[in-house]
Amino acid sequence: MSLMLTLTLGYASAQKKAQIKFDKMTYDFGTFSESTPVQKCTFTFTNVGDEPLIINQAMASCGCTVPKYTKKPVAPGQKGTLNVTYNGKGRFPGRFKKSITVRTNGKPEMVRLYIQGTMEEAK
Repeated sequence: MSLMLTLTLGYASAQKKAQIKFDKMTYDFGTFSESTPVQKCTFTFTNVGDEPLIINQAMASCGCTVPKYTKKPVAPGQKGTLNVTYNGKGRFPGRFKKSITVRTNGKPEMVRLYIQGTMEEAK
């Protein structure tokens, strides 16, 4: 009986982890002109887990997209941000969709966010 109790408590404590939850997974810039190619957005996340959340890495799928994120640990119940800058200068006008891969110490260990929009040719 004591072995069962020990295993159950051990399993329960092992389940305590940080857990990231974003307010949205995709940000749509809509349509913008090639004359204003730099677009910015912010993804907000909450640590809905039981331990401090640390973002280890945020990588964009393209050099035209730069993510910047909260570096310090985010306590349970607290919020953090991931700011993304898209620079369409020198890119062909048209529809685009880029991804940002976020790696954390929590559950899930990897999250993929997306930015998208349509850059129209300057007139």
